[in-house]
Amino acid sequence: MNHDNATFEIHVHGDIPIKPGTDAKALQEALKPLWHYAGARSLQEGGLSLYEEEPGLQFDKHNDCLRMCWTVRGEDDFRQVLDELCMNLNELSSAGAQIEVTFYDTEFDDEDEARGDPSRDDFIMLFVGPDPGAIMQAQRDLLVHDVVNMMERHFDASELNGVVAEIDKLFGQRFDNLVSSLELGKPPRGNGGGNSGHGGGGRRPRHLH
Repeated sequence: MNHDNATFEIHVHGDIPIKPGTDAKALQEALKPLWHYAGARSLQEGGLSLYEEEPGLQFDKHNDCLRMCWTVRGEDDFRQVLDELCMNLNELSSAGAQIEVTFYDTEFDDEDEARGDPSRDDFIMLFVGPDPGAIMQAQRDLLVHDVVNMMERHFDASELNGVVAEIDKLFGQRFDNLVSSLELGKPPRGNGGGNSGHGGGGRRPRHLH
């Protein structure tokens, strides 16, 4: 796939904890949406970033972590690639994590800026994880980090416990609503004593105490 004259340079960034024992073949298949979009025939070839100073797509075996700092030229159709990527990484991830994707408008120049024309730059935050609880945990942790960092300009950290508790409440309610919706979709249990499938709600996000 040739993207030499592409509208965007697209940067994918994130550290994803991977289940211990995951082999190279599984990782290559999970990341295929990225390296295939880049026009490569393998992860080894397509895992290289557009920029040499970026590490690209690398698996840290010592820490069981997939590290992504990878840029490719592309178009808006790359958004479809992200959906498939997230589904694949959900299967391999051992904990919730975030993926940041930035679209840089390559056609926007100084003349456009001087005229006040808007660029088509865009930023997307995605979350992956082994279950909904793990994904919500990653979302909650990021929100707490951002809110606390902003409010510490005006308040001591010790004064923010109530704010964090309210954020935990909101995510707890969201998780409970998710579990309830899954329970409603389950068939009624029979009386035959057989094992019944458990709703896929996963574990509830941790709360700060």
